[in-house]
Amino acid sequence: MISQLIFLILFGSALYFFVLNIKKIRRNILLGKDKNLSDKKPTRWRNMALMALGQKRMFDRPVSAFFHILIYVGFVLINLEVLEILIDGALGTHRIFESFLGDFYYVLIGFFEILAAGVLLACVVFLLRRYVTKVPRLRHSDLEGFPIKDATAILCIEILLMGAVLLMNISDTALQNAAWMPVSMWIAPLFNYLDAHTLHQIERSAWWGHLIGILLFLNYLPFSKHFHIITAFPNTWYANLENTGKLENLQSVAQEVSLMMDASAVPPDGYEPPAHFGVKDIKDLSWKNLLDAYSCTECGRCTSVCPANLTGKLLSPRRVVMKVRDRMEEIGQNLDKHGPDFADEKDLHSYISAEELWACTTCNACVEACPVQINPMEVIYTMRQYLVMEKSAAPNELNAMFSNLENNGAPWQFSAMDRANWAKES
Repeated sequence: MISQLIFLILFGSALYFFVLNIKKIRRNILLGKDKNLSDKKPTRWRNMALMALGQKRMFDRPVSAFFHILIYVGFVLINLEVLEILIDGALGTHRIFESFLGDFYYVLIGFFEILAAGVLLACVVFLLRRYVTKVPRLRHSDLEGFPIKDATAILCIEILLMGAVLLMNISDTALQNAAWMPVSMWIAPLFNYLDAHTLHQIERSAWWGHLIGILLFLNYLPFSKHFHIITAFPNTWYANLENTGKLENLQSVAQEVSLMMDASAVPPDGYEPPAHFGVKDIKDLSWKNLLDAYSCTECGRCTSVCPANLTGKLLSPRRVVMKVRDRMEEIGQNLDKHGPDFADEKDLHSYISAEELWACTTCNACVEACPVQINPMEVIYTMRQYLVMEKSAAPNELNAMFSNLENNGAPWQFSAMDRANWAKES
């Protein structure tokens, strides 16, 4: 009864804090403007199945895709064993599914053991890619500080969790002289010199270690890039289904122009002139842009294909998405500390420089590369709209073009009356 009580206290506390953090993340996402993305439901379900569940875009790079699939499948299926651990903890039983599933239980546990070994292998490979082979997109300056520590911590935590599962099974195999655990049965003979009491203590320690590790990991997720294992599913469901190169008009501008061009036009009910144009801060982005930020895996595929970044310019699409998340988190913390009326002197442009924004060629390579269909370019061009329309802070080349459009009706610096002269000269 004491162990059951301890389990219930630990599980209840972990669940409480997890729900609390999820509510904060939901609050932060809803800081964004409303956007209706509930159309074409069958297409959206199919897209989510392909992109999030099937990880279609991961296979553009087969090596990393293979090892990622090992971790992904292992994480999903081994949680079935975690379910058994939770039930055992609540009821005070031991391997409760064994009595229900019979021989099939041994097949499942054997499969889970093979998966756990695969997850261990994949984590080691990913650590080697970061620290030995030093894959450039995994060692980029974007990841300095917490992000690279976070990625390393996630891999180490998964190694510890899988190690605890295997140690639990190994000691149990040695204790029962079982031969139905394909990985443990090869290692269990090394424990034969231990007595039954010691083996039982090792098994219980590994059981509790795995349980506590799972609960701690659960509450680490909301602060980690690994939160994408949850948000990738809604993010791909709500993904943009239009052609990638299609840009949305600013409705506020279209409304203003229509009212200016038609003297008899009547403003719609409840119409209020826009406070500003484009994106200045988090609340000017859509909630989908903010969900994108929480779905970023920080894999760097977007940055690795960005032509601006490849030519040495400051722009990194990954960094843009990460900075949106940082600013959103900062605003959320301000709301928690100071209430809804507090406003600091920062905005999103304090995090992302004009040099980065103007380096973007709007080629959509970053959008096409993202495994979970994040759209960094939408953030970039809407922030540029603010710079142009509110700050008049366009580059000189664009200002010259704007002036020509205004005066000549064309991007070129000659009169509209002369635009057909080329035909006469030929």
